[in-house]
Amino acid sequence: MQKVFFDEILSRLPEGAVAVNFWDGTSKQYGQGQPNFTLNLNKPLSAMRLAKDPILELGEAYMDGVIDVEGDLGGVIKWVFTNQNHLLSTRSGKLAKQVLSRVKKNNSPGSRKKDVRYHYDLGNDFFALWLDETMSYSCAYFHSPDNTLKQAQLQKIDHVLKKLQLKPGETLLDIGSGWGWLIIRAAQEYGVNALGITLSREQYQRTKERISELGLKKLVDVELVDYRELAAGNRTFDKVASVGMLEHVGKANLGQCMMAVRKFLKPGGLALIHSITHLTEGEPNNWIKKHIFPGGYVPSLRELIWLLPDHGLHLLDIESLRIHYAMTLDRWAEGYEKSYDLVLQKHGQRFARMWHLYLRSCAESFRNTGLDVHQILVSKGLNNNLSLTRHHLYQ
Repeated sequence: MQKVFFDEILSRLPEGAVAVNFWDGTSKQYGQGQPNFTLNLNKPLSAMRLAKDPILELGEAYMDGVIDVEGDLGGVIKWVFTNQNHLLSTRSGKLAKQVLSRVKKNNSPGSRKKDVRYHYDLGNDFFALWLDETMSYSCAYFHSPDNTLKQAQLQKIDHVLKKLQLKPGETLLDIGSGWGWLIIRAAQEYGVNALGITLSREQYQRTKERISELGLKKLVDVELVDYRELAAGNRTFDKVASVGMLEHVGKANLGQCMMAVRKFLKPGGLALIHSITHLTEGEPNNWIKKHIFPGGYVPSLRELIWLLPDHGLHLLDIESLRIHYAMTLDRWAEGYEKSYDLVLQKHGQRFARMWHLYLRSCAESFRNTGLDVHQILVSKGLNNNLSLTRHHLYQ
């Protein structure tokens, strides 16, 4: 049954060639020309699970060593995306598409804390293996393909801060502040009073250490708190940034998040929302939801834009950084691969393969699907005192 499933999919794929070594010792080539890679299927897969959710089953099969790849993993994933329309046109693919369109769940503050900590509290040592020195875990901004990852991450932070048109003495809130480099740089470069909030204990503790090491306690602080808890108070800020946080709030809470942004801002204040987006609405695949980002939801751009008027947020600027994120993920994956043996030794094969697959598949997703990342600049009400052009972004 399992070989019938693979024949159904692979024998009609229009792009590329692949060799498959089956568990029974037989081999077969699919497609024309020299195979780009070889798949070793070491054991039969569950026909029922393949029919129900092929992405989840194949992802876990790779994690468990049931599937091995001879060749470049990124090339395999690119080949899958190139043929994705065919995959969804098969009987199994149509069923998988139905499974992936389930009703979205709410994301309560308690569940959000648990979900965020599942991903971000794996340990600062783990992320330090493949992130740059700033520990920035979001899309970088490349002025040139030759930029180092650290250069590109600092350029991203500066790009965000320039868009916010900060002035000395202003107050800045960073929702989902990560390891704190944005609030630290805002204080250093602009003399603002900056507050970061996070749900990750690991990020919170390291940010506290960095603030103390740099002597910035009078200007910078971080709190371990959910944005909804902070919004229940009366604190307001001149500027708000949110970089890579919105994907964690859940579909049901997107409006609540925009409401919180409005409440945080003083009249005329600016907010920069940096989020991964989809072209259309839909759930992330079940492999990502189960193993990488439980409770996560990537909104479409139109979902976010539609919400703005309901909360008095005026759209000022939108910028796509799609290719920048693909390049960022390439650098992360390269760093991860250099440290793969260390990850394998500490966390085991299943975890090591899971993160390798995650980083490489995300890079190809940004290049070959409707996955994007946008920076959206808004104001609370009208502000007639802003820069007339984008010239200040490139000085």
